Amino acid sequence: MIYLQLFYEFAKIGLFAIGGGLATLPFLYDLSARIPAWFGPEQITDMIAISESTPGPIAINMATYSGFTVGGFFGAICATVGVALPSVIITALIARALKQFKENRLVTSAFNGIRPAAMGMIAAAGWTVFRYTLLRLPINAETGHFLDVVNAPALLLTAVIFILASIFKKPHPAVWLAIAAIAGVILRMDGA
Repeated sequence: MIYLQLFYEFAKIGLFAIGGGLATLPFLYDLSARIPAWFGPEQITDMIAISESTPGPIAINMATYSGFTVGGFFGAICATVGVALPSVIITALIARALKQFKENRLVTSAFNGIRPAAMGMIAAAGWTVFRYTLLRLPINAETGHFLDVVNAPALLLTAVIFILASIFKKPHPAVWLAIAAIAGVILRMDGA
């Protein structure tokens, strides 16, 4: 039963996550609220880190990771097939039709409307990742000091990697991930 539920939940995510892998994040946060036994919002940041640092599309990687966490090997297969199947079917069905209608004003307008919505969903997911990664939540109202709220080591590491990656464009993203992982170990960034 868990395998069918994994397939169903991730097929819904795959069907409606327009805009790429990061567009799946709002759906994953919703899933974590509806079925908290599977994973919580905090684990989604771990999923993002692992999915971004492994080869392949982020949505597929996150589905595989989530499915494995919930249902082991077969759970990973069910979630992965579930998230990928809708786009495979839809792409196969509309590939020819899109060639005929790509110059159609209504089709162009629809795509122009979908793009900002997808960007908004990705930005909302980015804000959630920001809150769980760079802030210490929930915020204790009694202390409320800036340093009690901000995860200073994570914020510093984010700023350093952002600046270095902006200046030195040659290193592969895997290099930055490796540097961040080493810094996390050295700084003992255990999420506290």
